[in-house]
Amino acid sequence: MTVIRDWTPDKAHDFGREVLTFDHDLHRRPMFDDAGLAELLDRYPREKLGVFTMGDNPREWRTWRRGVAGALPGRVLLEMAREGRIWLNLRAANTYLPEYAALADEVFAEKEAMVPGLRTMKRDVGVLISSPNAQVFYHLDVPMVSLWQIRGVKTVWAYPVEAPYVGAEALEAIVLRETAEQFAFDPAWDFGAAMTELTPGRMLTWPQNAPHRIENGPMLNVSLSMEFMTPAALLRANVIYANGLLRRRLGADPAIQPGFSAQGLAKVAAARAAKLLKLQKAHERLLPVTFNLETEVPGLTKRAA
Repeated sequence: MTVIRDWTPDKAHDFGREVLTFDHDLHRRPMFDDAGLAELLDRYPREKLGVFTMGDNPREWRTWRRGVAGALPGRVLLEMAREGRIWLNLRAANTYLPEYAALADEVFAEKEAMVPGLRTMKRDVGVLISSPNAQVFYHLDVPMVSLWQIRGVKTVWAYPVEAPYVGAEALEAIVLRETAEQFAFDPAWDFGAAMTELTPGRMLTWPQNAPHRIENGPMLNVSLSMEFMTPAALLRANVIYANGLLRRRLGADPAIQPGFSAQGLAKVAAARAAKLLKLQKAHERLLPVTFNLETEVPGLTKRAA
């Protein structure tokens, strides 16, 4: 029995190349009911838990703020997500919890069986628990991503990997970790986006590095974000990394070589050497902690008023 219920030859061929939606059955599993999520929050390493809040305007991405959850029990955190304006991100749950490791094995084994030639690595199954009307601002990811809706409804806009949605320099800066994944957004770009309403039992995937943004409906949302690499995706990331070095150090204007070309493989070697020698300072601009859920729940007072 498969997790995804509507594989077709066309979808298998276009997987990773196009914006695609699928039907799945993960939302029916008890691990995602209130008791299962509360237990998850209790067992997941608290120091790894991402806690965020944000403003209402999709253009004001700098209102994205980071917090901490303290020692609050999982059932309380779940209720805070239901009543406040927070976004809880449990990245790499498959690294820390055996049932999520088993889920990752199940899902990725199916993908590799259904998509000819697909080989996945660097798998990260994250759990997203977020408040009514919360949002994730315009951003892009370096790995490939699929987003699985478990509870609630959210709208996702996925944009082409080209100007004006993202330029080469902006993409390089993200891969080099010079900047955060979020960046400036123009609402006019929505006309070029693929807009999808995700309901429980639906999954969405898009091409590598495609910018996207997300808005929740007026209810608690639970989703799985499954990130992964393939050999081609890893090559692309290293080529972009090398291009960033060439642009910054030599003033070049390099292109992204598709596939396993000689130029592309040479850039992969250069990128790996640069990382090993630490020629390019890689850093993540970690947001400072600005709130603690033990004393402040963003959005709670406004929603209760």
